[in-house]
Amino acid sequence: MRAKRQEGASEGSGAGARAPSTPAPPHGSQDAAPRVLIPPALSQEALRLPAAHARVRTMGGLTMGTGWSAKFVAGGSPPADLEALVLAELDLVIEQMSTWREDSHLSRFNAAPADSWQVLPEALFVVLEHAMHVARESGGAYDPTVGPLVNLWGFGPQGARGRPSHAEVAALRARVGWHRIELDASRKRARQPGGAYVDLSGIAKGYAVDAVGRALRRAGVTSYLVEIGGELYGHGVKPDGQPWWVDLERPPDAGEALPLTRVALHGLAVATSGDYRRYAADGRGEYSHTIDPRTGRPIDNGVASVTVLHPECMVADAMATALTVMGPEEGLAWASRRGLAAYIAWRAAGGYQEAMTPNFAAMME
Repeated sequence: MRAKRQEGASEGSGAGARAPSTPAPPHGSQDAAPRVLIPPALSQEALRLPAAHARVRTMGGLTMGTGWSAKFVAGGSPPADLEALVLAELDLVIEQMSTWREDSHLSRFNAAPADSWQVLPEALFVVLEHAMHVARESGGAYDPTVGPLVNLWGFGPQGARGRPSHAEVAALRARVGWHRIELDASRKRARQPGGAYVDLSGIAKGYAVDAVGRALRRAGVTSYLVEIGGELYGHGVKPDGQPWWVDLERPPDAGEALPLTRVALHGLAVATSGDYRRYAADGRGEYSHTIDPRTGRPIDNGVASVTVLHPECMVADAMATALTVMGPEEGLAWASRRGLAAYIAWRAAGGYQEAMTPNFAAMME
């Protein structure tokens, strides 16, 4: 039985990694020795030591139905408006990309008349354009138009509604299909074909992590760790010369079956998708919140957790969702062909199994 995560009126779900309680990279409290991952290339900026008197400061709060935090190194008093700059980036993502707000730019696009072209703000267009790219590359395993099915299965803004019938699923599948959306990059606009409902929850958090990092750099902060609902990006080193160490999340029932993995986030983002984070249960069993757009139904491929490491959190976020839907065999082959650093853990008859792509394995010490 999976440990169920309590959900409120949220847009996001779960945490994909956590900062270790010890200074790392030494041993974890429960594992004899964690696996340690180091990025293959480190920039001089990333390795530049902060001033001797610098120290780590922290700010955080709630956004997108989950928590956010930013740890950063400051030599003196940080800019007075630093938190306001970060909050402005987070608010912009909600205002443009939330399906939980009827007045967001995305909600207005979803409600627009059939065959109408809608001009989108810059950030929304960037995210939608990349979402469409991943949909095309993944053969629809990731699909930003899956929103109607997400809502039908009770994981959207309307909340739980019970397991839908086969007829209900079949009826809504006609509204799903990334190829129905047309983009006009020159004018930053998208065509609403009629009935399309775009849901960017599988990529917007990652974009928000990147956006907060950019805001910190514009303010002169060069060493930081940003986290939103478990998606993270780290840059630079701490005052003691250590990188931002992060423990990758494991399914709560995995125990010692899956080793602890610790990664140094030097100019690197991490995104994790897990079936234990959010799911529903009824008299017929449990079903995941991750919907396979190709079938219209929750995934049933045994995948428990997928982690992707990438220089952009937006990319890692969407790729983790795509690999979760594909499953171990198809997903690992697809990720390996594209040079992704990815890890998949799944439940098999004999217990948990794990596998990783060559670029993930290459980071191990």
